[in-house]
Amino acid sequence: MKRDPQRPEERPEPPPRPLLSSSSPSAQAEGAELAAPLWIFGYGSLVWRPGFEFTSRKVGFIRGYSRRFWQGDTFHRGSEKTACTWGVAYEVRGEQIAASLEYLNMREAVLGGYDTKLVKFHPQEKDAEEPILALVYIATPQNPSYLGPASEEDIAAQIIVSSGCAGHNIEYLLRLADFMRYFCPQAEDKHLFSIEEALISILPCLYYTEESLEESASVPQKSKG
Repeated sequence: MKRDPQRPEERPEPPPRPLLSSSSPSAQAEGAELAAPLWIFGYGSLVWRPGFEFTSRKVGFIRGYSRRFWQGDTFHRGSEKTACTWGVAYEVRGEQIAASLEYLNMREAVLGGYDTKLVKFHPQEKDAEEPILALVYIATPQNPSYLGPASEEDIAAQIIVSSGCAGHNIEYLLRLADFMRYFCPQAEDKHLFSIEEALISILPCLYYTEESLEESASVPQKSKG
C-alpha cells in the first residue's frame, strides 16, 4: 500500500496521499449552471499529474490544513490545523468542468476514499487580490484507508516498498518535494522534507544489501571432498 499526503495519516499497510470532503461534486455540477469557472486545488500528485484538461493553473496555498502522509492507498500509489498547505489550483471551464469532476471523483473519492470540500485558495502572485474559492479532496480519520500518525522513518520505510498502477511511492514523494523546493521555496514543509531525508538515508543501505546478495549468488561454491 502507498502513502499519500492528506495527501494526512497512515498505518503499516497502504502508502500515503491527500484528500477532501463534501457531497458528490459531480452531481452538483450536473444540476447547476456551469457558466462560471471552477477551481480545483491539488496538493499531492495533482500538482504534477492532474490528468484532466484545464484552462489555467496557479501556485498558491490554502489555510487551516497541513499535508501529512497518513493516508493509505492500495490503488494509486491535509488534516485541519492552523497551518497552510501549498499546491496548485486548476481553472476548468465549460465542458472541462464535468469531465474533470467525473475523473477526479473516481481517482480521489472512489479509489482513494477522499472527501470534497470548498476552501479559499490564496494565489502565490503578489498582485492577487481576493482568495479564490476552490474544490479540494482531503482524507479524514473516518477514511477506511486512514493510517494515522507515524514517524518519518517508518513512513519512509513503507514508501520504499510501495507501488501501484500509477507508479512507485518513491516517485510520489520525490516529485512532491521537488515541487515544493522549486515552486514554493519560501514555504516550510518539515514533515515532507523529513520523510524525504529519511528515505534518502535508507536507500544506500538497500542498494548495498541487494548488491551483496547478487555477489554472493554469483560466487561459485566449492565442492566438498
